[in-house]
Amino acid sequence: RTIDDLPQVYRDVMDAWNTCLEEGADFSDMNRAMRERDVPRIREIWARLVEKLDNQTFYGFLCDSDAFKSFRHREIFGQVGFGTGGWDTDFPNSILEILRVVYSEADDHHRGIVGGSSQLPLRLWEREPAKITHWPLGTSLSSLHGGEPRGAVTRLRRTAGDRITVTDAAGDIRTYRAAVFTAQSWLLLSKIDCSDSLFPIDHWTAMERTHYMESSKLFVPVDRPFWLDEAVDDRGEPTGRDTMSMTLTDRMTRGTYLLDNGPDRPAVICLSYTWCDDSLKWLPLSANERMEVMLKSLGEIYPKVDIRGHVIGSPVTVSWENEPYFMGAFKANLPGHYRYQRRLFTHFMQDRLPADKRGIFLAGDDISWTAGWAEGAVQTALNAVWGVMTHFGGATDATNPGPGDVYDEIAPVELPED
Repeated sequence: RTIDDLPQVYRDVMDAWNTCLEEGADFSDMNRAMRERDVPRIREIWARLVEKLDNQTFYGFLCDSDAFKSFRHREIFGQVGFGTGGWDTDFPNSILEILRVVYSEADDHHRGIVGGSSQLPLRLWEREPAKITHWPLGTSLSSLHGGEPRGAVTRLRRTAGDRITVTDAAGDIRTYRAAVFTAQSWLLLSKIDCSDSLFPIDHWTAMERTHYMESSKLFVPVDRPFWLDEAVDDRGEPTGRDTMSMTLTDRMTRGTYLLDNGPDRPAVICLSYTWCDDSLKWLPLSANERMEVMLKSLGEIYPKVDIRGHVIGSPVTVSWENEPYFMGAFKANLPGHYRYQRRLFTHFMQDRLPADKRGIFLAGDDISWTAGWAEGAVQTALNAVWGVMTHFGGATDATNPGPGDVYDEIAPVELPED
């Protein structure tokens, strides 16, 4: 419940991580600059670190620190990790990806969303803006689309007049002056038939090089939040502790999470939440096979708890790398990928592109610097909207500049390519 409850070695690992961040990545300075919205200072610190660390893995960053000279400490740190699971599955990734998370404290102070994170797109879909210019009051995205989105895109073509022609799964063909693509970029390489002329070759290369994290989850419904029952020790005496709690382990399950809806109401256990190699271990197994392995592992951790006796329904599982419209959970840059990410993120600045490569805009969390986070998706959406507006000859109010209007002051640092 508190840091003091942990064995000393875990506190040593925490201290090593804090020291590593401070000495190797100016953590306090950056965190302070972000809190104070000091953009020049943020850019100064970050530009130096990008140049220094773009070729460094997360694991290499740890190894370079005297604070983490102990392999045992690095191993424990990898198992414990942050927020939703262990850090070790991220060890091959660029340290820049990790710093973006910890600087902004996205790995801390988590809050649940009642109804799930799907509330964000659903409410955007249903929202009726009070201030609206081109449509009557009461208009929503849902009403503009007859209550349902159009079918999946199956083909994208650049046609005469630099138009974008879209074919959907129903076979309908429509042509637009501009289009915004928000799905995972790999779909442009596989599920969607695209003409090469949509993007410059260096942007296609950046999409090809995008690295996605594998991830698997398995959920099972239970009769009630039995984990809140008081645990007993070997003598049958109450311990003052819950029977079970959120569990991070080096076993196959890696992360187990407990989700309740109140006393004596049906609840859910996420028996396992895994990443990368740990996710691939589950891929050949069916949902029931996965559950059997998970219950065996958890039974060894909690030998007195009859988890199976509380299960009231079939397990539900997902491996994002096996989903045809995802092909991975989210982007995670490898060392040396900063330049690729910058190309995709800055694609909305189309005055830098040849005239015959404009009109289609990339957005979504994997185009952003913070893949897997809604903030990154929203930021790139705003960039794309500014790009479309500019493409159509529009402009922002001078008192409220858009991202492209102040691009030269806030653009991501550019690394040389020669």
